[in-house]
Amino acid sequence: MNFREIPQLLPGDLLRELLAHVLSRGGEQADVFVERRASLSLRLEDRRLEEALSGSDQGAALRLVRGPSAYFGYVEALSEAELVRLAEELIRIGSSGGTTATLRSSPSSNGRQPVLRDEVLHEGTPRDRGDWSDHVERASSWLRLADETARCLSQEVRQVSAIYGETTQEVCVAHSSGTLATDRRVRKMIAVTVTARRDSLLQVGRETLALRKEQQDFDEAAVAAVARLAAERALLMLDSRPAPGGRMAVVLANGFGGVLFHEACGHGLEADYILKKASVWEGKIGQRVAGPHVFAYDDGVSADMWGGSQIDDEGVPCRRTLLIEGGVLTGYLSDRVRAARLGLPLSGNGRRQDFRHLPYPRMTNTYFAPGQYKPEEIIADTRYALYAKSLSGGQVNPATGEFVFGVAEGYLIENGKITGPVRGATLIGNGPEVLAGIDAIADDLEVKPGMCGKEGQLVPVGSGQPTVRIKELTVGGTNV
Repeated sequence: MNFREIPQLLPGDLLRELLAHVLSRGGEQADVFVERRASLSLRLEDRRLEEALSGSDQGAALRLVRGPSAYFGYVEALSEAELVRLAEELIRIGSSGGTTATLRSSPSSNGRQPVLRDEVLHEGTPRDRGDWSDHVERASSWLRLADETARCLSQEVRQVSAIYGETTQEVCVAHSSGTLATDRRVRKMIAVTVTARRDSLLQVGRETLALRKEQQDFDEAAVAAVARLAAERALLMLDSRPAPGGRMAVVLANGFGGVLFHEACGHGLEADYILKKASVWEGKIGQRVAGPHVFAYDDGVSADMWGGSQIDDEGVPCRRTLLIEGGVLTGYLSDRVRAARLGLPLSGNGRRQDFRHLPYPRMTNTYFAPGQYKPEEIIADTRYALYAKSLSGGQVNPATGEFVFGVAEGYLIENGKITGPVRGATLIGNGPEVLAGIDAIADDLEVKPGMCGKEGQLVPVGSGQPTVRIKELTVGGTNV
């Protein structure tokens, strides 16, 4: 695979020598992860720009895997001397039975600072400290447009929060297998949250817009559309009635409905849970888990999906992994360590928040493949159901697949038509039940951007699906 050329952050010969040195005292594998990152963030609250920060960060991590133990440390500077010290420390603690080494240098530009004075990555090269006002002006104009668009819809819009974030990350990964790979990752996102109020009833609508293309920026029409969607969601829910409860069919809309598969099923397919036998999917490769019309993927390579990249954070090329094929479970998501211990193929899912963290198996962009129906056909074929347009937070146990999810925007389907909105609904069930219960899939696949937390780390992910119908699920409602 040909990776886009970027200047190496540290000489390749140095990285190879470090790996050979730490492995000279024994070990199965070792790697070096080198990173340089720049970021910009703005937050607009109720027409006021409350926060405008930029930051830059750089450092390198070294890991040695020996038997069941991983010895890990990092330095906060791209310095040959610091990395050599770190390698010696890893060798020392590996001999004494320790588990972690951390050395800190005194970086000149780490941290978050006021946006107008900082060092940033710009058009592929480090930029001297200088005026960042052009970047701030462009991003703040989008946020103000979002605020104005949402407020123009109704006087019942009481609060608007709009956030802009942009990150440029350059990584270089060397592994003892001979891998030396680089990647440049650019991500931009706008998130709009709108609160509407009628008397004592408050309802919230959220929507996001994201880009991964370096030379592309948001346009005003797209920003306004996102703000309008968030506001309309909040305003519509002001007319909602308490949701009914009980066992019923559930139709999950495309896009944000995919959070359910991500949480209830996807985490349990990550190989660290499989290795610990803490997943409901452990030992089920080759078994039927859904109907023959169900296909599911983790896709790390599609250029327009938020969670993807060319390589993972262990230098393995990302790929499109088939997880469920015709209803049969076919794969897990692996990193180098768990793949070696479980005899799994490398799937390119070794991910970390930054150089200060160990990599773990993590999803990239996870979704059900499109089906044969139109979404309106599924609605028309449904006598009575909860229609979940978007989901909010919830809780999931990967060992059992059991979950509880809130429905942020929900409606009833009655006699084949979407009727009034309902509030206060929750979805209660487990991953195997959801998969086995999918009886119809539409052709309107959409993957939404987000952030996923695990082991104290946040990484960008995409979650999505077409419109799907689950023939029966427990719905917790507030209409007694």
